[in-house]
This record gives sequence, structure tokens and C-alpha cells, in this order.
Amino acid sequence: MSRLHTVDALRIRAPRERIFEAAAALERWPEWLRHYRWVRWHRRDGDTGLVEMACWRPFGPVGWPCWWLSEVTIDRAAQAIRFRHVRGITTGMDVAWEIVPDGDGCDVRILHWWDGPAWGPLRHPAAHWVIGPVFVHGIAGRTLRGFRAHLEAGHA
Repeated sequence: MSRLHTVDALRIRAPRERIFEAAAALERWPEWLRHYRWVRWHRRDGDTGLVEMACWRPFGPVGWPCWWLSEVTIDRAAQAIRFRHVRGITTGMDVAWEIVPDGDGCDVRILHWWDGPAWGPLRHPAAHWVIGPVFVHGIAGRTLRGFRAHLEAGHA
């Protein structure tokens, strides 16, 4: 099987700069996104560092706890955010946020690339059949919808 590549996209009616600044305020995500449990910087040097993130992936009334540690780069000139997961089940996953202005808002995309967990022959089936469609899409989609609700309600 090939490398997992997911794209979650949503239109947000807000200026690019406002969307970027909200997305770049990683430590505030748990305030704005109900599914995030915490975001903690372990090391920070301006707009780069090591950040720990944890959230719930709901399954009806039951939540599954998810956790990962990422190297992060917040590129203010390009208004882009990139993550490289370095610990957790998704170690090796690359994530990029893209914010593309279009009319009265922006198309916001979260892209993920990954070869799967280090589980031998189960590596690709686990990534393509469970982790990607159930967890990655579930969390990224909820993240985008949460940011849309937050920003379109006029919050920072």
C-alpha cells in the first residue's frame, strides 16, 4: 500500500491573518476546541519547538483519548503551520495547515502524510483503514469545524 495522505478542508468566513493567528495560538486550542484536552509546549524557541497535544475522539457517548508529541514550525511569512509527530502512535506523521484566501473567506486545509505505525505487516492496513479515516479525519474535521465556529462568531 502507498503512503497515507489525508486532506480535511473547510471554508471559514474570516480573513487569512485572523485564521492563521488563531491556529498558531496552539496553547489556546483547548479553550476554543472542546475535543482538545491540552496543548503543552515542552520546548519553544519563538515559532518553533516541541509541543504535546491531546484530545478526545468521540464515539457516541464514549471518548477515546489521543495523544502525540510534535516538532512544530509556525511560519508567519508564509502563514503556514507544520508539525512532525515524534512520539505517540502517529510518530513520523507530517501535518501541514494551508489557508487560501477566496472571496469573503478562506479555504482551510489540514493535510496529513504518514507511512503508518511500526507494526510490520499491519502498518499500512492500520493507517489506511483505521487510524487515517477514523482518527485523523475525525479529529482534523472536528478541529476545522471548531475553528470555523469560533472565528465566525467573531472571536479572536
